[in-house]
Amino acid sequence: MVAVGLAFASGALITALAFDLFEEAFNIGGPWVAGLGLLAGAAAFVTADELLDRYGGSSGFALLAGVTLDGVPENLALGVGLIGSSLTGILALLVGIFASNLPEALGGAVDMRNGGRSRGFVIATWTATALLLTAAVVVGNALLVYANEGVLAFARAFASAAVLASVADTVMPEAYKEGGPLVAFATAAGFLLTFLISQ
Repeated sequence: MVAVGLAFASGALITALAFDLFEEAFNIGGPWVAGLGLLAGAAAFVTADELLDRYGGSSGFALLAGVTLDGVPENLALGVGLIGSSLTGILALLVGIFASNLPEALGGAVDMRNGGRSRGFVIATWTATALLLTAAVVVGNALLVYANEGVLAFARAFASAAVLASVADTVMPEAYKEGGPLVAFATAAGFLLTFLISQ
């Protein structure tokens, strides 16, 4: 079930980043600004992910770090996306972010409990993570609400790359490692649902 959920999230996030974040960046900033923003976002994610792989701790804490590493760029992207985007585009991105983070958070919480952490510690840790990710939406929106179009285009492309890198590096591999034939179908279903929402 977790694999299917992650595969669904992969499809949902691909739709959201392609049809909301990156397309808008391309339309506003043109190919050079959008392309540079995309490559810079991918490089930033890969660097941060390499540091996590090198210094990550136990499985539960590694999942916590992964959710945070994926979630901060995704939620910053959501905050940036709120600037001048349609409600349907934002809803599609929100569905994808929620669907990708929930299975990872549940797995991390279970691993922490199995590792001997108290229920209170686990709840407090994941609540703090949720608050951090919520703050990332506000920060992403507040920092760029008055930005000029070129800066906003770069930021959207940067955020879309962070989401895409997260899908390629974390969400899809986790799904396909554990999933069966339903994983491919779930990816397509996630893509279709968020495409329909965005339309």
